[in-house]
Amino acid sequence: MLSLDDLRFFEALTHATSLAGTARSLGVTPPALSVRLRKVEAALDTRLVMRGPRSLQLTDAGARLALESAALLRQLEGVGARVSAASLSLEGHLRIAAPFGFGRRHVAPVVQSFCERYPKVLVTLMLSEHPMHRPQASDVVIHIGKLRDSSWVAHRLGANQRWLAASPAYAAAHGLPLQPDELIRHRCLCLRENDEDVSLWQLRRGRGASRTVRVMPTMLTNDGDVLCQWAEAGHGVILRSQWDLAPRIAAGTLVRVLPQWQGEPADVQVLLPGRTGHTARALAFVQHAKHSVMRVLPQ
Repeated sequence: MLSLDDLRFFEALTHATSLAGTARSLGVTPPALSVRLRKVEAALDTRLVMRGPRSLQLTDAGARLALESAALLRQLEGVGARVSAASLSLEGHLRIAAPFGFGRRHVAPVVQSFCERYPKVLVTLMLSEHPMHRPQASDVVIHIGKLRDSSWVAHRLGANQRWLAASPAYAAAHGLPLQPDELIRHRCLCLRENDEDVSLWQLRRGRGASRTVRVMPTMLTNDGDVLCQWAEAGHGVILRSQWDLAPRIAAGTLVRVLPQWQGEPADVQVLLPGRTGHTARALAFVQHAKHSVMRVLPQ
C-alpha cells in the first residue's frame, strides 16, 4: 500500500526531467531517490519509470499513478477549506438536555465553545433532574449511568466511577467503615435521581467481590451539589460520581471511604433519539462533545 509521502514523491517525480532533478527538488541524493522509486515499484509490482542516461519517461502504469496521485493530492489540499465552509454552513436550532450538576460544570462550557465554532447555530441548554423524560423536546441528551431505553443512539463520552466519601470531620468524629456491611451503622446521605432505589447501595471491589447494602438515609435531596455540601459539612457518607468528588477530594474537603470499593459505574454518554433523521448540527455537537468532555473524564 502506498503512503501519502509516496504519492507526493511520485507527483514530484513527474515534474522533473531526470532523477537528479527530482532529487534536487526533494533535497535528497539521487541514490536515495532511486531506492525510493524501487520500493514504490515493488509495492505495486510494476515498472513505473523508464530510466535513460539523461532523462526518464513514465510507463503507462506510471502515467496512471501520476494522474491519480495529482488528483488525490488536490483533494487533500482542499479538505481544510471544505471543512471550514461546512462549519460556517451549520445553522438552525439545537436543543440539548443535561442533568443539573454535570450540565452546569461540564456541558455549559462545551455548549459555549460549540457556539463559538458554529456561530449560526442557536443552542438551548435545558438542565433537568430527568433530562430523558421528554425526548421529543430534545435533539441531544447528556446522560449519566446505565441506558435502559434502547431507542436511543448512545455515544460514550468517558468513564465515570462512583465513590464513597465523607468529610475529614465526620471521619474524626465517627470513624470510617472497614467493610461495606458497616455502612448500615453510619449516617448516610442519599441522592434521588433517575428513579433509582436510593438506599440500596451496590458496591464492587475491582472485578471480584460485590456487596449490596441497604443503608438508612438520614438526609435526602435531588441535587448533587447540595448532597456534597452536606457531606463536606460533616453530616455523613455519600455515594457520588467521580467527576463530582475528585476535585473535592483533591481540595481536602472530602476523603474516600472504603477506597477499594466502588459503586456501579455510571459512564457519561451523549444520546441521540431514534436511529435516523439526525441533523448535521446534532452530529457536529456529538463530535465536539467527545473532543471536549474527554479532557476531564477518564477514557
